[in-house]
Amino acid sequence: MAPTASLAQQAPAPHSGAPLARRAATALAAALVLGAAAAPAAYAAAPGSPSAAAKKLPDGLYGTKDPQYDGVWRQSLALLAQHTVGVRPAASGVRWLVGQQCADGAFTAYRAEPGKPCAAKAMRDTNQTAAAVQALAALGGHGDAVDKAVGWLKSVQNEDGSWSSMPGSPGDANSTSVVIGALAAAGQKPASVTSKKHKTPYDGLLTFRLGCAGREDAHGAFTFQLKGATPNADATAAAATGALGKGFVVAPAGRGAHTPVTPPACKDGKDKKAGKVSAAQAADGGAAYLVAQLDKNGQHLLSAMPGAKPQPDVGNTADAVVALAAGGHGAEARRPLAWLQKNAANWARQSGPAAYAQLVLAAHATGSDPRSFGGTDLVTALNATGPEPAAVSGARVQDAKDDDGGIPWWIIGVGLAFGAGLGFLLSGRKRGGR
Repeated sequence: MAPTASLAQQAPAPHSGAPLARRAATALAAALVLGAAAAPAAYAAAPGSPSAAAKKLPDGLYGTKDPQYDGVWRQSLALLAQHTVGVRPAASGVRWLVGQQCADGAFTAYRAEPGKPCAAKAMRDTNQTAAAVQALAALGGHGDAVDKAVGWLKSVQNEDGSWSSMPGSPGDANSTSVVIGALAAAGQKPASVTSKKHKTPYDGLLTFRLGCAGREDAHGAFTFQLKGATPNADATAAAATGALGKGFVVAPAGRGAHTPVTPPACKDGKDKKAGKVSAAQAADGGAAYLVAQLDKNGQHLLSAMPGAKPQPDVGNTADAVVALAAGGHGAEARRPLAWLQKNAANWARQSGPAAYAQLVLAAHATGSDPRSFGGTDLVTALNATGPEPAAVSGARVQDAKDDDGGIPWWIIGVGLAFGAGLGFLLSGRKRGGR
């Protein structure tokens, strides 16, 4: 569920648990296995240059670690998770995110001087941009920023319908999935967004589907980048959500609702069913692969860092929970959720706002209470990583003049009440078919 990273972006420790680190590990694995070219050096810090962590972090930013590689990403997830569970974020946090946008609509990972125009060589990032779109669209009131960002995303779509994290590079399953979520959040229908060769995002996403190829225990999986490569649980979790036209926020199914997981029907390494496999069928196959991996490993997924001893990948397990919930596979989602409730607290504490947000969204997708998550109040913990929220569960905790131009909170609360599902307390969001 996190941004794909170029090789030059891999500052976080590979198993720190931060979503960016997991995508960085995936990108590194793909590069090592597939012989990918070295990434542009534009994202690498100049030798001897001070890091952002060595300076005073900007007002409104969530987390205390250097935001150079994941500032927009972690900010977006934090704001989105807060909104999803009824927390009104501080205006300073929202302003920081909006201020990171470049004039062309794109977002980079972090702009230390948002008052200056984005340099032509600044590395625009589809993952950070798509995450920002999902957050700002949910919060409301930022239509121009969302429209500009969506316009930029459309302009860098690959001919096969996919997206890469860095425009101009071959697409990958993770980036394509997070952009699909952004399009849906912005009220677009992803299937109607076509490339110059008339390929949709779903066409692009399905190029990474392994389907019935390879060994039996890989059936249904997606690969990170090139078709025919190794199955990747991280990419599969992202793709199983994206193929359903959904983003980070998945509305929980009703109590008792359950859709059985259906592995792909295979014969001699090919799909038995004649004709093109639909995106929904591909999502179901991906869910079946995730369930098999979870069952094999004790209801958690393993890290994919090459050369390292396999260990639990908490963040990817949270992504898998969301993916299974998105497909209506409630019973299968609850098993890894229980593992997260027992094992994820320390990981989130060490990793920061994006990690807490992932767990909040996993709890939300399964209809669980994020305020009582294996003994941890995820909402309070997430709130503590950033500026004090304007309101928590409707209670005023901050002077309204700081956040709303002097408009009293009680007036805003009345307006939200009349919004009937369109206001701040709405846990879902408009979908164009996520």
